Amino acid sequence: MQTYGNPNVTYDWYAGNSGVTNRSGKFIAAHAAHAGLMMFWAGAFTLFELARYDPSLPMGNQSLICLPHLAGLGIGGIDGGVITEPYGCTVVAVLHLIFSGVLGAGGLLHSMKYEGDLGSYPEGSRPKKFDFEWDDPNRLTFILGHHLIFLGLGNIQFVEWARIHGIWDSAQGVTRQVQYNLDLGMIWNHQADFLAINSLEDVMGGHAFLAFFTIIGGAFHIATKQFGEYTEFKGKGLLSAEAVLSYSLAGVGYMAFVAAFWCSTNTTIYPTELYGDVLKLQFDFAPYFVDTADLPADVHTARAWLSNVHFYLGFFFLQGHLWHALRAMGFDFKRIGKAFENMESAKITAK
Repeated sequence: MQTYGNPNVTYDWYAGNSGVTNRSGKFIAAHAAHAGLMMFWAGAFTLFELARYDPSLPMGNQSLICLPHLAGLGIGGIDGGVITEPYGCTVVAVLHLIFSGVLGAGGLLHSMKYEGDLGSYPEGSRPKKFDFEWDDPNRLTFILGHHLIFLGLGNIQFVEWARIHGIWDSAQGVTRQVQYNLDLGMIWNHQADFLAINSLEDVMGGHAFLAFFTIIGGAFHIATKQFGEYTEFKGKGLLSAEAVLSYSLAGVGYMAFVAAFWCSTNTTIYPTELYGDVLKLQFDFAPYFVDTADLPADVHTARAWLSNVHFYLGFFFLQGHLWHALRAMGFDFKRIGKAFENMESAKITAK
């Protein structure tokens, strides 16, 4: 964290990042607790949507978020875009609530019982293996490798679910098994026009490629270290807690923007019967997506909710990236306030 030259700086309680800056054990606790919160939201909100779901109305026009995603995965006995077997959705919701409790307990356990710094454990112990310092590229690349492998396994799970169980195909109006099309030429050509993908086989092929790519990348990062000396050219001096946070925010912001534009226009991954009609982008005080269907004044499609929320979250993530990236580079934001104070002082003196 940027201390502006004061090594004994203290932070207020709401500056949550400061509590895990140099404490790898607390960092893991925060990870587990955050995952538990996300699990709890998903389970609780799915039950909330099930309680107010009306099968007589189009699913896309009921301001739903979780149920359309479950329906897209073929969960809930989908028939013509209508959930006919809510038991499956209930099971998924309850499992998320159970897992949220497990993850929350893990967060509390790591926060209250285990060491706040994994470096305090004996040499050779498993916790010590995952201790890290923010300016240690070898340790960070080792941990990054594990993250990439888990991302690859998640892609494999999605591809195999589509292949064995099946997902909703809006073109045929059924839940069907989808075989992935691992065509590298197709994947390369879709780099620029991925928003226009209209084949579920191509979508699964892209995920299969990502699974292979991220797992190989993860293994590479685990098995290798930095080549040669860690020089300024490689980013020495820009590897810190603040810098890594800024990179993470940039990545999440990029994904949020992609999700917003993809959701607003693509009807293969976001079928109209589940998410409502496609949107159009308007500019007022700020850009936003609006429904094109004729709906009551207080009703918005699931597509509108998802697109706008992702768009504005992406915008704030981008601002967070710029803020933390500048701080990581040593920029002192206090200079801005001092500059305004000097301007006011100069005006008073001139009078």
